[in-house]
Amino acid sequence: MINIVVTWRNNGRRKQIFNKHASLTTHALPAVLPGERIFWKGPAMDLNSYHIENFGCQMNLSDSERIAGQIESLGCLPVSSPEHADIIILNTCCVRESAENRIFGHIGALKKLKEKEPHRMIIIAGCLAQKDQAAIFRRAPHVDIVLGTQNIDRLAEILLEKQRQKRLVVSEECATDGLGEGVRKSRTPGVSAWIPIMYGCDNYCSYCIVPYVRGRERSRPPESVLEEIASFVKSGGREVTLLGQNVNSYGKNLRDDWDFPRLLSAVDGIDGIKRIRFMTSHPKDISEKLIQVMAEGEKICHHLHLPLQSGCDEILRRMNRNYTTDGYRKVAERLRRAMPDISLTTDLIVGFPGETDGMFAETLDFVKEIRFDSAYTFLYSRRSGTPAAALKEQIPKEEKQVRLQKLMDLQNNISLDLNQMLLDCEVEVLTDGPSKNDAATYSGRTDQNKLVLWTGAADDCPGITRTLLIKSSQTFLLKGEPIAKE
Repeated sequence: MINIVVTWRNNGRRKQIFNKHASLTTHALPAVLPGERIFWKGPAMDLNSYHIENFGCQMNLSDSERIAGQIESLGCLPVSSPEHADIIILNTCCVRESAENRIFGHIGALKKLKEKEPHRMIIIAGCLAQKDQAAIFRRAPHVDIVLGTQNIDRLAEILLEKQRQKRLVVSEECATDGLGEGVRKSRTPGVSAWIPIMYGCDNYCSYCIVPYVRGRERSRPPESVLEEIASFVKSGGREVTLLGQNVNSYGKNLRDDWDFPRLLSAVDGIDGIKRIRFMTSHPKDISEKLIQVMAEGEKICHHLHLPLQSGCDEILRRMNRNYTTDGYRKVAERLRRAMPDISLTTDLIVGFPGETDGMFAETLDFVKEIRFDSAYTFLYSRRSGTPAAALKEQIPKEEKQVRLQKLMDLQNNISLDLNQMLLDCEVEVLTDGPSKNDAATYSGRTDQNKLVLWTGAADDCPGITRTLLIKSSQTFLLKGEPIAKE
């Protein structure tokens, strides 16, 4: 087995792959690119199929593409269920306790599959793997490999080591993430794609485990990001979402004055792309330059997900968010002044330690004032290792649930009210295609990320834009009718 970096050239109908240590020639070379890292093997592995189950955020979905690409480079093919897979990967999340408990339940359920076929490989990857490697092995000895977020690019190497040594392989706790450069991705063909532009976070909000499992901020080279997007567009893609824990921090470790507004503008210039989204943004880092690029961009969507977390200044201070409600209000005003049609969505946490009824009432009042198009609302989840976990005055779960329901009821009323304002309005959607449950019902999203359903036609194929007249509205979606084509 040889681990090589590919620099190929044609030799008649053959291609050569070589580095300073090795040179191999083959008629059946996989479709690799110069600079790509692959693992060239002689005898076939006795593991031929794999299945990935993904938990958590969009960054995890992108990580799963890197995982799948490496496994496929070893000759394995994807299957639709873990029962039929030689390799089972759970790509995990640990942002909230409820997700963590659910994942441990999934891990436990895999024990029967391992007992049935002991050769089967079980891999636990992602944030929970980075946070609790020892605990996973202790609680689930049937697991073969625990792969933290900062070792994803080493999966093929670790997997082969496990095959050869027939022993437990534990990924390094603090390895340097290679940002996915030179690692093949296996992306499901479609209209939209998640494109990571950076990894890690330097903000250290007091409640958040992400900096501890994702590491410090590292930005991908802009040329790699732009090349990946251009390649996706050439394959038929039409919409990209640029990903980062805080995209506004992009470029801090790069040269040549690259920052996020410059990258966003460069993506806007790629031919063939129709829509550009990004997440997540930190309120303290929204600049006038970014607002201007968004307002002037040809394909940049007028939608911004801007986590608030709390509408109480004292709670924001305890959260280490580094902005005030007044600062957030001014950002929202600047955005709406530059783009009157912009939709703002947010994240809100209920029941942070020490939150009183009065403090929670401040959050309700602020939500009424800002009027978000939608919000992801969460109960505060105590994460060991974070500063907030050690705070006194932890709020009882029952009280948190009461507050959460009040907040959800308020936000749902606002969302419905804003959607009703679109009745009898024309909107343009990017078509996702027919529904899985009803082939006659099509779906798509507006520039402002509103979900719209309509009775489609044969030419409503994924990736086309469609103008619809909104005829009815609900809290979470709109329903429309196609406007007759001229």
